Amino acid sequence: MNLNTLMNIIQLTVEEGAEAVNNAGVSVGEEAIEQQTIMDVIIDSWYIMGPLAICSILAVYIFIERFLTIKRALNEERDFMKKIKEYVNDGKLDAAKQLCASTDNPVARMVEKGIANIGRKSLKDIHAAIENVAKMEIYRLEARLSILATIAGVAPMIGFLGTVLGMMDTFGKMRTEGVEIQSLSGGINEAMVTTVGGLVVGIIAYVAYNYLISKVEKVIQRMEGSSMEFMEILDAPSN
Repeated sequence: MNLNTLMNIIQLTVEEGAEAVNNAGVSVGEEAIEQQTIMDVIIDSWYIMGPLAICSILAVYIFIERFLTIKRALNEERDFMKKIKEYVNDGKLDAAKQLCASTDNPVARMVEKGIANIGRKSLKDIHAAIENVAKMEIYRLEARLSILATIAGVAPMIGFLGTVLGMMDTFGKMRTEGVEIQSLSGGINEAMVTTVGGLVVGIIAYVAYNYLISKVEKVIQRMEGSSMEFMEILDAPSN
C-alpha cells in the first residue's frame, strides 16, 4: 500500500466520522423539537396564556348573554302597533297597557310609558317621556359591550407582550449559553404562540362586538320607528 492510498483511506474515514456526528446532532435536535408540543409551550407561557384564556371565556360569556338579550328585544308581537292603535282610538287604554305589559321588549315599554301619560301630559311631554325610556333601554342593551371592545383591543397587546418576553428570554440565552438552536427554540416558540393566541382572541372579540353593535342599531331603528308611529296615533284625533 503506497502513501497516497493510505492518505485517501484516512481522509474518507474522517469525513464519514464527521458526517455521522452531524447526523447524530441533527437527529437529537429534531427529537428535542418534536418532544416539545404546542401544549408544552402554552404551559411554559402560562403567565401570558392564562390572562388570554380568561379574556376568551369572558368574551364568549358576554357575547352569548348579550346575544340572547338583544334577540329578545327584537322579538315583537305580530301587529303590535296595529293593536295599540285600535285600543287607543277606541279608548281602551287598560287593554293597551295590558298588551304592553305582556310584551317583553323595549318598544312595548316605551309605548306603555306613553299610554300611562295620555290625558295627563301634553304630546311634547309624552314624547320626552318616551325618549327617556328609550335611552334607558339602549343603555341596557349596550351593557358590557364596552368590556367586549376592551378585550378586542387588549388581547393582541397581551400576546405581543408575550412575544417581547419570549424574545428577551431568547437573547438572554444567546448571551449566556451562546447560539444553539435547541436552547433558543423554546423562547421563539413561546413568542410565536402568545402572539397567535392574542390575535385569535382579539379578532373573535372584535367580530363579536361589531356583530352585537349592528343588532343594537337594528333595535334602535325599530324603537325610533315605533315611537314616531305612536306619536302619530296620539296626534291623529286632533287632526
